[in-house]
Amino acid sequence: MKLWKKNLIVCWFGMFVTGIGMSQIAPVMPMYIKHLGIADGSSIAKLSGIAFGITFIISAIFSPIWGNAADKYGRKPMLLRASLGMAIIISLMGFAPNVYVLIGLRLLQGAITGYSTACTTLIATQTDKENAGYALGTLSTASIAGSLIGPTIGGLVGDTFGLQPVFFITGALILVAFIATLLFVKEDFVRSDKKALSSKEIWDSVPEKSLTITLSLTFFIITLALYTIEPIITVYVTQLSRDTSHVALVSGLAFSASGLANVIAAPRLGKLSDKIGAHKVILWALLIAGLIYVPQAFVKNPWQLMGLRFLLGLTFGGLNPSVNTLVKKITPNSITGRVFGFTISAGYLGIFGGSVLGGQIAGRFGISYVFFITSGLLMLNAVWVYFKVYKKLERI
Repeated sequence: MKLWKKNLIVCWFGMFVTGIGMSQIAPVMPMYIKHLGIADGSSIAKLSGIAFGITFIISAIFSPIWGNAADKYGRKPMLLRASLGMAIIISLMGFAPNVYVLIGLRLLQGAITGYSTACTTLIATQTDKENAGYALGTLSTASIAGSLIGPTIGGLVGDTFGLQPVFFITGALILVAFIATLLFVKEDFVRSDKKALSSKEIWDSVPEKSLTITLSLTFFIITLALYTIEPIITVYVTQLSRDTSHVALVSGLAFSASGLANVIAAPRLGKLSDKIGAHKVILWALLIAGLIYVPQAFVKNPWQLMGLRFLLGLTFGGLNPSVNTLVKKITPNSITGRVFGFTISAGYLGIFGGSVLGGQIAGRFGISYVFFITSGLLMLNAVWVYFKVYKKLERI
């Protein structure tokens, strides 16, 4: 088996479980904060939002920093640092004596991340051009699937075993990822003796600045669109359901349906992008995803919503790998980690922004408008991609 394929398998597993680790706390957060001694419902809601969101904000700040370190010291050391650190920190959350320690640990979790950045950079720099789309497509399914399936897993583990085991089980899984990375990931990395570049020098060395900005902002819109439904999914499913005894489980399944579809579609659409061009896949996937959002506002039961979320995941399966493929193609290997760091930061901000935006839209205008406005954002992004990416690359 080729080296990039071996590394791809290990990185996929690692990114999947770290994606779970980043998101599994969402459904148990309010209950765990109550368990830690906060009784007032309003305080629980506020502290839950802080504890959930702070991880992604801090991750967005630190992702480019760890990307820089990956370019300088190698990608495998960054994988080991991030996986071991997250295994320890998430396990410690199960022993948190109060909510403020929990929030502090969530902050540290955001700071120690960097596994996704290092994995993406490792696979991007080791894979030949003919297989880049497939490899990055396969890899992109891991983080998204972990993030989307994580809330369902967290809820099921919390219901079955209790709140604290959610953290211990997740920590153990990430420790397995650390061991697998240590034993099986191989990297031929030669450290450069050149003087470290400043941020301005790094930006000056980016050959396609406008295209890089467009792709990062597109990645932001993609993740924002996926997560606008998160804060309102349980309320929406409750409105659609006659039987409310399993709302939490059905809500988790509806939210995670797009993650399952993404796992199925991303490798195939990644291969398609290798053949016809990643810019074409991005444009059509954005347009179709925008259209699929609209009927979600008119569904009559949770199963119709779940089916549309699955179709949405199929289209999103073509977006992340195509963005990553284009970033790889336009970026010199010497700064790939730093550029991917900025792209992944945009994704973290999209998760946080989507969660906040969805709740605000639903509260002010109603749940239906969450789908309409998200659809509009994707359509506008498609128009921007057409003029800034598609037309430019079609001329080359």
